Amino acid sequence: MPKTMLAVVKPEAKPGVELRDVAIPSFGSSDVLVRVKVASVCGTDLHIYNWDAWAQRRIRPPLIPGHEFCGEVAEVGREVTTVKPGDFVSAEMHVACGKCFQCRIGEAHICQNVRIIGVDSDGAFAEYVRIPESNIWKIDPAIPAEYASVLDPLGNAVHTVLAGPIAGRTVAVTGCGPIGLFAIAVARAVGATQVFAVEVNQHRRKLAEKMRADLVLNPATDDVKARIFDATDGVGADVVLEMSGHPDGIRTAFDVVRRGGRLSLLGLTSKPISLNFSEDIIFKGITIQGINGRRMYETWYQMTALLKSGKLDLHPVITDRLSMRDFDKGMERLQTGEASKILLYPNGVK
Repeated sequence: MPKTMLAVVKPEAKPGVELRDVAIPSFGSSDVLVRVKVASVCGTDLHIYNWDAWAQRRIRPPLIPGHEFCGEVAEVGREVTTVKPGDFVSAEMHVACGKCFQCRIGEAHICQNVRIIGVDSDGAFAEYVRIPESNIWKIDPAIPAEYASVLDPLGNAVHTVLAGPIAGRTVAVTGCGPIGLFAIAVARAVGATQVFAVEVNQHRRKLAEKMRADLVLNPATDDVKARIFDATDGVGADVVLEMSGHPDGIRTAFDVVRRGGRLSLLGLTSKPISLNFSEDIIFKGITIQGINGRRMYETWYQMTALLKSGKLDLHPVITDRLSMRDFDKGMERLQTGEASKILLYPNGVK
């Protein structure tokens, strides 16, 4: 085992990152040291790279970012019993405290004291990453490494879609970033009768079509409410999955959900928005859900089963495959709006 590794490092409180040789993480008796095979870039990583207002509030450099990955177990602590060197794994990167009210009633995904690997501690944009055994997820070798590297965002999509009944229902997805695109595939796989995709970005609309959305709409030019109501015989969508976090996207979500329907909100807003509670919520009798992360570990079992079934084609969402040394190029691609999911390979693309 070498003593150093290549890593993407946020060295100080300013835009950008550096590629550095750093020490391989030490690990404790209940930790797992994973050799990263593929890491995936998230919008959070772009916030950290750009050093925007959110990053300035949350991130404490120096930090190795990266919270989506898969790899091979390199070494384990002496108390680890569930995995061994050579096992193919990923991880739930939200580390719950296990002690707060939410953790003790089975809601660890909204732990009051959660810490995120790659945000609050060193993450997976490196050749090795240290993970608590409790957070390791062993992967069936039949699942492709590309899919295994995006289990984190796929889990967000699965959690959002399966937060209520879907089979036999119409579904609208507002915002077709990677999680919204994954949600299209998941909704189709679990029996949605029609899936509508609403997205202003042309590149993402094309990807939504590749993900087999039945109707793809541009809110800048299309009358989204009229088109969806027309397609549903004047009823509206049974289920709306709001993935954009944009005030216009949220407004659209409330407009197109049917009376008595379900609205699940995953997209994060950057500022407060106003709603007409009487017209938008109470008189419509809708159910509104806030969705945060993945249920530990129910969602992981669900998405693993879906992947093993062969019903999820995620490849259209993966637009770029880069060496980790080309991290800056990946950030440039994300800034253009023409990339969706970018995969990074610590030892080069193979």
